[in-house]
Amino acid sequence: MEDPVIPEDLFYSEEHEWVRVEGDVAIIGITDFAQDQLGDIVYVDLPAEGDSVESGTVVGELESTKSVSDVFTPVSGEVIARNDSLEATPEVINSDPYGEGWLLKVRTTEEDVTSGLLTAEAYSALVSG
Repeated sequence: MEDPVIPEDLFYSEEHEWVRVEGDVAIIGITDFAQDQLGDIVYVDLPAEGDSVESGTVVGELESTKSVSDVFTPVSGEVIARNDSLEATPEVINSDPYGEGWLLKVRTTEEDVTSGLLTAEAYSALVSG
């Protein structure tokens, strides 16, 4: 496998989710490394808008041709949007994990959203180790 793409401007969880922070909203998806490990994603199950989520807990799942994988939320708060287009085209997660393949937007309740998350450099070390 080529080295996974790991954008510098995002934060990462050890469960291979990425987080883009925009004010009090965290946009969450899975990393290039995770989508590559999963293989072709064929089904996405995400929480509903309005659901409360707790950092580090399972909030959904991704099903691929190889396996089923849990989706964890790296932040706590309220789901304010879910990427409903993935129901019809889950493979977008494979082709554009950091763009059109985002999963959730969560209005965070945390003071420091990025506390406990990895920098791009730390995540790179995790997946290359």
